[in-house]
Amino acid sequence: MRYVVHADLRQFSLRDTSAWRPGDGGWTDEAVTSHRIAVEPSALSVATARSDLVEVEMSAHPGPPPVLPGAEHVVEADLAVPGGTLTLIGPADYPDRSRPLPLPPGRYRVRVSYVEGEPPEGWHEHEFGAHLRYVLDLWPAAEPAPVTVLRAGAPIWDG
Repeated sequence: MRYVVHADLRQFSLRDTSAWRPGDGGWTDEAVTSHRIAVEPSALSVATARSDLVEVEMSAHPGPPPVLPGAEHVVEADLAVPGGTLTLIGPADYPDRSRPLPLPPGRYRVRVSYVEGEPPEGWHEHEFGAHLRYVLDLWPAAEPAPVTVLRAGAPIWDG
């Protein structure tokens, strides 16, 4: 599924709203400088190159798909989905603007791939930063695993 999300504050999140509780956001030094994602119980936030409208593709798979060859940065993390529905949302979105993804309850592995993209319709030219497409692939995970950077992008990447 393809979405356009308002990544206000240069981020958007994927969360199980039935289990997620506001916390510290998961933005540790390592999350900011290396992972580009922040992980909390039942939530994952993705850092974006722009504080603007961004393109997000989200797909569920039975197992890990191949790594996208053109991705600049690729990282994986676990995500608990006890309630069976993930919500894709930007920090300034109203709840009625959320995008639901129903899944069987359980633990999932999420791969976030940063891929060169085009400006989505409605983008704001006064914002700066590269237009990237954020590809989120999810599949069931039996065993917990740490956040893993599969391909590290450039250290200075967000404008």
